[in-house]
Amino acid sequence: MPTAEGLEQLPYEPGARLPEVSEVWWRTPVDDERLRRIEWLAASYTTVYVVPFFVMAFVLVAIEPLLAFVSALCLLHAWVIPELFAHRGSRVMVGSRSVDEGSRGLLADLLDRRAAAVEAATGAVVEPGRLGVWVIAERGALLVRRRGRRVHAFCVGVKEPDLPRAERVAHLLLALRQDETGFATVANHAFTGATWRLRRRLPRERVPALDAAVSESRRLSAQRH
Repeated sequence: MPTAEGLEQLPYEPGARLPEVSEVWWRTPVDDERLRRIEWLAASYTTVYVVPFFVMAFVLVAIEPLLAFVSALCLLHAWVIPELFAHRGSRVMVGSRSVDEGSRGLLADLLDRRAAAVEAATGAVVEPGRLGVWVIAERGALLVRRRGRRVHAFCVGVKEPDLPRAERVAHLLLALRQDETGFATVANHAFTGATWRLRRRLPRERVPALDAAVSESRRLSAQRH
């Protein structure tokens, strides 16, 4: 799992730039165009890894049918490589404590009834944004893109290690609401790929939060069209 960038406990200033953005001045701001480019590069990168194994598998069988076992191993490698990428991304949703531990305090004040119900069950907050629908947990975030087909995973946290889980989520949620582009820029990008692939690797308690984000993403996409 990549090292999480930290976010300070911050006064909520809607529309203001997150101060942490200046600490990563060399990074390209993560907007919609940047995300599309990341998605394209990730797909190309995975293809470069996977296609040679498929080619080798079919060539081996064509040359000698008795090499079918070796061919099967090649196909296994072609499957495992994207799974390893997805596993890396899913680690941002691993919680350090049970989802129902401690008072929700500030977090409860930030959520409507539907979002609060999802958070109570999963320990993660579903939050629509300009870039997509977010799933915010204490150690990272997922961003579900249009129609719910692709998802990005980000590793991000707060700098105060002793904050309760709910307070950590609340501060991340405030940071996201204040400056979505800055939030995505400060966070470390861990994965992008098919939503179904990442879903299979998520901790069980966080799966309903991703499902809710996918449903919301599809609903918003239908409204736009």
